[in-house]
Amino acid sequence: MRIGLPRETKPGERRVSLLPPAVAALVRGGHRIEVESGAGAGIGADNEAYAQAGAQIVSAAEAWGADLVVKVKEIQDADWAFVPDGSCIFCFHHLAGEPARTHALAARHVTAIAFEMLRDAVGGFPLLAPMSEIAGRLAVEAGARLLGRLPGSVLVLGAGHAGLAAARTAASMGCKVVILTRSTNSRAAATAAGFAARLADPAEIEREALRADLVVGAVFVPAQPTPKLLPRALVARMRRGAVIADISIDAGGVAETSRPTTHAEPAFVEEGVVHYCVTNIPAAAPLQAAAALSAALLPYVDLIAWKGLARALRDDPALRGAALLWRGRVNDAGIAAEARLPYTPISATDLE
Repeated sequence: MRIGLPRETKPGERRVSLLPPAVAALVRGGHRIEVESGAGAGIGADNEAYAQAGAQIVSAAEAWGADLVVKVKEIQDADWAFVPDGSCIFCFHHLAGEPARTHALAARHVTAIAFEMLRDAVGGFPLLAPMSEIAGRLAVEAGARLLGRLPGSVLVLGAGHAGLAAARTAASMGCKVVILTRSTNSRAAATAAGFAARLADPAEIEREALRADLVVGAVFVPAQPTPKLLPRALVARMRRGAVIADISIDAGGVAETSRPTTHAEPAFVEEGVVHYCVTNIPAAAPLQAAAALSAALLPYVDLIAWKGLARALRDDPALRGAALLWRGRVNDAGIAAEARLPYTPISATDLE
């Protein structure tokens, strides 16, 4: 199989989807890996490192024209010029709250397999989890920088990988940490991690948000926009100069006042509260994040490469569930409803 690794074009994004050792493993399997020139520059892996691993160094058009395109972040405006009709793109697509992007993918008959939707045998998210853990840690560190001091009180909304990483980081700083979550399973996970998570009802959220120096939004609802747990009216009553670090911004964010930011301009003030809403937080630790992603991703890329896309989706229900679009048809009910497109589940005959 021809596998393409385009260079990331999202502002501030320095990760790459597969490191040279992973590329070498795929090349040993007989696959042709086409890496866009400069794709690994953000982690210090130059063209020579990929060439020594057996990759072909190619143009953007060639990388995007591969049988399977593997990248980190969602398609950017600059990428569309290179996306051919019928592409298969494996990345963080983040289509919740982005109906226009869904329409664009559908119009080009793209098969879009989303890292953030891929589950393992026990229901975890093996590609999302390592990035979430890094994001949770970095969000608290960013919050402390923006406060100009260590936060005394930290409210974490959500108790998944990002939320628990944020809670551990804040606790290590000596902060008082409160975790609120709507998920029974997440509350149990928080308890196992040594935190007493409580139910995230509106009254609890209001009480703790008004006390907090830092609020970390770490809510993830697969393929759906993030619920707005912090209405504008509540944000306006928070402590002046408090910080909201909204890890959930890829799906809209937990605050009504949140809007996407970049590493170049990471924060803004709204209603007297500082908002940190960077949509690719792990890019601030590019080598660590790329290494974790590459290790988690390699088995799935190898599976698709060996079996071919149709058979891989047929044989692996988790991979099939992560295919938000199949040849332009929307395979997820929530994404279809949001984009007002037909919901067309992948059928057995599609994969013959």
